[in-house]
Amino acid sequence: MSSRYFKYALMDYLPKRFLGHASFEAQEDSRHILDFKAGRRYAVELASKRIGKALSLMDMKDTIIVCIPASCQQTYTRRFRTFSANVCAMTGAINGFDHIKVIGKREKVHICGEHAAEDNVWIDTDFFQGKRILIIDDIYTTGKTSEAFCEKMEQAGAHVRMAMFLAKTKQFKKRQQQLN
Repeated sequence: MSSRYFKYALMDYLPKRFLGHASFEAQEDSRHILDFKAGRRYAVELASKRIGKALSLMDMKDTIIVCIPASCQQTYTRRFRTFSANVCAMTGAINGFDHIKVIGKREKVHICGEHAAEDNVWIDTDFFQGKRILIIDDIYTTGKTSEAFCEKMEQAGAHVRMAMFLAKTKQFKKRQQQLN
C-alpha cells in the first residue's frame, strides 16, 4: 500500500524494556498509553483531549473518525467507544465506531507477529461508501496494521485521508561493536 495519506503520531512510546533508562516524561507518556490500551477512564479522557486538540484547527465536519479495531469486540469497545465519542464531540467529526464490528477473536498482533487486522472485521460498506475517513489508533510500530486496515477501508469505498496515532514506538538500533 502506498502512503497516499498523512500519518501523524502525537508522542513517542517506549517499550517496557527501555523505560528504566527513560526520562520522567517518557515514562509518563508510555504509562498513559498502556493505561489507554487497558481502557482506564483517565487515560481515555487524556487521549481524547490530546487528539481533539491536535485536530482542533482542521475542518472535521464531513470526516468520519474510525479507530482501528482491536483483537476482539470487547477490547475495541473498552478502548475506543468513549474515546471516539469524545473526539467527535470536540471536533465536529462523525463517529464511525458503531459501523465497525470485530467478529470473534484473533491473536494480538504483537504476540503472533501477523498483521491480519482486517480478517475478523465487519465494515458497514453502505455507511462508508465515498466518505472521507480519519483513522486513529493507539500505537504505530511498523505501520503494517494501519496499512492493512486502511486498505480494507478503501476496499469498502471509503477515502482515507489521514492516520493519527497517540504514539509511535521509539526504535533503538543496537550499537555495533567494532572489532579491531
